[in-house]
Amino acid sequence: MTDPIFPQQTWQSITPAEAGFNPEKLAGAKTWLDDHIGDRPYRLVIVRGGRLVVEWNHQTGRETRYGIASAAKSIYSNVLGIVVAEGKLPTADANVIDYYPEMMDVPEGEGPKEGRYAFEKDRAITFRQLICNTSGYMKPGEEPGQVFHYQTYGMNILTHSLAKIYGLYDIADPEGAPGFKKLVKEKIANPIGADWAYGLKNFPLHDKARLNIFGYYCEIQTNALDFARVGWLWRNRGRWGDKQVIPEAWIGEITVTNPDILAHGSDDQRQYGHGFWVNDHGLLWPDMPRDGFTASGAGGHYCSVFPGLDLVIVQNPGPYIRTPEGFPARGNPDLLKLILAAIEDR
Repeated sequence: MTDPIFPQQTWQSITPAEAGFNPEKLAGAKTWLDDHIGDRPYRLVIVRGGRLVVEWNHQTGRETRYGIASAAKSIYSNVLGIVVAEGKLPTADANVIDYYPEMMDVPEGEGPKEGRYAFEKDRAITFRQLICNTSGYMKPGEEPGQVFHYQTYGMNILTHSLAKIYGLYDIADPEGAPGFKKLVKEKIANPIGADWAYGLKNFPLHDKARLNIFGYYCEIQTNALDFARVGWLWRNRGRWGDKQVIPEAWIGEITVTNPDILAHGSDDQRQYGHGFWVNDHGLLWPDMPRDGFTASGAGGHYCSVFPGLDLVIVQNPGPYIRTPEGFPARGNPDLLKLILAAIEDR
């Protein structure tokens, strides 16, 4: 087997036919995009074998950076694994309060809304539960590890606590402190050559809300080509060239259904790992490879990876379509199926 190819400053290009695609069938994917995007822009990038196969830009430039919303959670997950590997945490199952006791300084009336504040039960929350969206942080009746409940505030606690371990977050100056973005840039973006930008986001809340404790979401802003870089890192199980950026075993752990859902969740929830939406039970994308997974963000920001096909597909942005039940259609599965059906050497 030849060594994997990694982009330098730019991606090497290859034609769809050279990459094993039927060009006419692949054109059907572009037709799908054109039919579903409405008056919005889209960008789609396909990487196979470490080379750029397709780059479609519609009503937006290739260099424009967009915030990827919750797709950033997948990158947060990567940083958690690195922090453990560096020995700053003994395990992802360590209790967060031991490193960020400020998480409990949210009394009644100072949480995000009525009935939401730091409960005594929240002292038991672990880093793994935060990244798996099973922490129950500030949610009454949700014991840590027992309920899968997608939320932003728990992710903010994760990023602040990890940044504080490195001396980068201060609740007295959340906007002035270097913050979690410094970890993302130094531990992931720089090693893979991704030129990301960063911002801090908050929901509009009442004046007493302790946003310095549980607010300030770390937004990651990227173009499609640099989003594909992190997808290619995931495809190669955390390796970039001769450097293991993310522990290989951690990549394997976070891209399958998480243990809390397996132990306590309903069968239909078996499609979420550690910050990734995953297909190991065939529920996320029926009839597509079980090793597939995606980083998924509101507004149609997706980085979908199919390791067995040596394939990364990025939408940044793409259509943001919901299922008949009202849930986001992660990765736009109808589009993904068209792209996969165009591969002739499967």
